[in-house]
Amino acid sequence: MIVLITAIVTIIATVIVLNFATAEKKIEQTIERRYGVSDPEFSRTMGVLLGPAIIGGNRVEVLINGDRIFPAMLEAIRGASTSITFESFIYWSGTTGEEFAEALAERARTGVKVHVLLDWIGSNKLEEELLDTMKAGGVEIRRFHRPHWYNLARLNKRTHRKILVTDGILGFTGGVGISDQWKGDAQDPEHWRDTHFKVEGPVVAQMQSVFLDNWTKTTGVVLHGADYFPELASVGTIPAQMFSSSPSSGSESMHLMYLLAITAAEESILLSSAYFVPDGLIVETLVAALKRGVRVQIITPGRNIDSDTVRSASRALWGDLLAAGAEIYEYQPTMYHCKVMIVDELMVSVGSTNFDNRSFRLNDEANLNLYDTAFARQQSAIFRDDLTHSHQITFKQWQQRPWIEKFREHSAALLRSQL
Repeated sequence: MIVLITAIVTIIATVIVLNFATAEKKIEQTIERRYGVSDPEFSRTMGVLLGPAIIGGNRVEVLINGDRIFPAMLEAIRGASTSITFESFIYWSGTTGEEFAEALAERARTGVKVHVLLDWIGSNKLEEELLDTMKAGGVEIRRFHRPHWYNLARLNKRTHRKILVTDGILGFTGGVGISDQWKGDAQDPEHWRDTHFKVEGPVVAQMQSVFLDNWTKTTGVVLHGADYFPELASVGTIPAQMFSSSPSSGSESMHLMYLLAITAAEESILLSSAYFVPDGLIVETLVAALKRGVRVQIITPGRNIDSDTVRSASRALWGDLLAAGAEIYEYQPTMYHCKVMIVDELMVSVGSTNFDNRSFRLNDEANLNLYDTAFARQQSAIFRDDLTHSHQITFKQWQQRPWIEKFREHSAALLRSQL
């Protein structure tokens, strides 16, 4: 009996280690500040140290909330003539899921090559009927990190990327999932606030490459040629790069990208974050920015949130930021799912990445980084509009919250390595 118990305990311990341990070294020291965001050296660093290259000639359209996001994505799908590549974390059953399934299947029936990659955990509310609809039409569907008894640890490493590319020339990325929660115009708690982006120009090829990274890992098949990578002409003026990270190929890279941008900030950092659970190094870097005169404003969800644990863990970590002068706001009308960072009204980073350990070290993520003053100012105006629907939490209010809230929040913060 003792041998049996020992064996069971050993197996459980092994599973825990496989799920929560990582062989990669973490960034542990504050990055030395050497240049500002407007300095050409910053662009070189972002495009060479981190990669991929920053390329010009792009046009980007902002799409606010489901009423504008879903019609634009469906129009692109229905207009595709050669290929559709689509990667998503959330894909759930419902009217939105049905509409996308039918549109993808219809295109596949006409001969368009349609490839869909869904996260195993994120698509757990997707009914087999919708999968059958897509497969019957000829859509090639794969689930990322399907669990097996010998690799259960993979369930903790998820693709959180949100990428749609049609014909290799039109791309979409941002925060939206395929679910009815994103329908509407954030008019009530049942309809979430989110932002997505429609992209044209040479950077779409980088978006396609990010999709193909996980497609190849999942299927072993390499998709290439003009159907996926046509020649892309300059269509706009915005320099951009599609930045990605993965536990299997540099999970710290997204973390480093944010740290470099915060360290280079000279005037302002505007952060929209659905899940704001910063680690100690991020807090130190933001505090250092505040001390040198950078204005830091953060919008995160209020009581309308899909994870009370995340909100509690987040609030437990605000003390040093608020004491240093950060302005933290909670969005009131509905769940706030935006993921946008604007630095010095010049650099904008948008995509799937949350400001938490799960995005920085556990998930596969993808962000579109844009370097354009006009675009950054447009995003700043949207941020300021969101502020009008948000409630600011002052340092005094944070200090005076009831002890039961403090206890609950600090308890939740113990789980922040997995949030």
